Amino acid sequence: MRLKTNNLKFTIREITINTIVFFIMGYAAIAQEIIEEEVVAQVDSVKKEVPFQKTKIDGVAAVIGSYVILDSDIDVAYQQIVSEGVSTDEVDKCQLAGSLFENKLYAHHAVQDSLEVSEGEINSIVEQQMAYMVQELGTMEKVLSFYKKEDVDALKKELYEVHKSSKLSNQMRSKITDEVEITPEEVREFFDDIPKDERPLFGTELELAQIVIEPKVSEEAKQKVINRLQQFRTEIVENGSSFATKAVLYSQDPGSKSTGGKYTLNRKTPFAKEFKDVAFSSQEGEVSEPFETEFGYHLLKVDKIRGEEIDVRHILLVPEIERENVEKAKKLIDSIRTSIISGSISFEDAARKFSDEKETKQNGGKLINPTTGDTHFELTKIDPILYDQVSKLKENEVSLIIPDQDRQGRKKFKLITVLNRFDEHIADYSKDYLKIQELALRKKQINAIRKWQDEKIRDTYIKVSGEYENCEYSGNWLKK
Repeated sequence: MRLKTNNLKFTIREITINTIVFFIMGYAAIAQEIIEEEVVAQVDSVKKEVPFQKTKIDGVAAVIGSYVILDSDIDVAYQQIVSEGVSTDEVDKCQLAGSLFENKLYAHHAVQDSLEVSEGEINSIVEQQMAYMVQELGTMEKVLSFYKKEDVDALKKELYEVHKSSKLSNQMRSKITDEVEITPEEVREFFDDIPKDERPLFGTELELAQIVIEPKVSEEAKQKVINRLQQFRTEIVENGSSFATKAVLYSQDPGSKSTGGKYTLNRKTPFAKEFKDVAFSSQEGEVSEPFETEFGYHLLKVDKIRGEEIDVRHILLVPEIERENVEKAKKLIDSIRTSIISGSISFEDAARKFSDEKETKQNGGKLINPTTGDTHFELTKIDPILYDQVSKLKENEVSLIIPDQDRQGRKKFKLITVLNRFDEHIADYSKDYLKIQELALRKKQINAIRKWQDEKIRDTYIKVSGEYENCEYSGNWLKK
């Protein structure tokens, strides 16, 4: 029986479950807590692997090192997965419990290994998450009611612990897998070990290129937002106006508007270079002059400097694009399309000459798949919007003009072409080497994780309680 790649027997299903669990643990306020000392009771020498035994607390599904997992944690995670459309045939509560145990084992040993997480970064994530929840539910009171919390501080504290645990878990997992390398010989052995009738079937793939034309912003429109930001700066610096309030009222950054423009940064935070240059060259309390990034024009204030981290607030204003410039951009891309179709210029040369997308311009417009890092896009896994635009295109056919917009809502126009189409085929070692290499590396990483887990389970205090004592796990969580 031939298998699709996502069902390949060497690709272990627990990876998918762990990914879902990690997402849930990071973005849902699942109740959990560090074990308090008062629940620790001394026991006799029968339990020699640890010097103490945790008192059984009603509703505790498991104790993993210094963490507890409640029955309700597993119930909430299970319902979340089901609500995402995952079939109950694919995952049951025992599997889910095992995945939660793994995450806590990672987090526990991340602390033991002195792995660090950025307090400021976690606080920033919490602030953004709370702002999003307020936006979704309407008021902070409704958010507190939904999460059954008495006040904002209690909710922040719980969300902080959830995100901290998730980040520690992720760091520990990365520490294990980042050390794993794969050689060409191992890739060949991996491929040869797959029976011929079970080799993966790779779906139809496309290589794509695009040309992007953005309407130009007039100097008058740019100066208008610069003047407005200068006015904000004067009101803040000279008249004592609140920077945060102005950010809430006027900023066009949806990611920080509701939190008063607040972000926590370090030098590795993936923000625009110009933004970080201004942030890290400013003094605490200083309000910058207006400056430009690819997103628009900013006013920035440094709230607090904490070693290598800083808390900043910013106001983003995006210049308006006049209708006549939108029409000019549309006419330009229409003429480019006509020239390509007539053969007077190649798509590749047109992209280099005209495209406003700097990431693809120099490469003739060729798109890189952000998931795989190569130029192939599997048709069944492609973004739904992109799928509609390219699925019916033949090789070297140019799409109609595609209206689009960026994250700030600014209009732009695109042309897309299919450079190459690779029909569905059985894995071929030469043609599909990179994909096979990825599968081989993934298998080796899984083996490394399993070895690490086996060792750490033996060395870590673990107590599984209630119905979860009757489960069968891939790991020795019951220590039999």
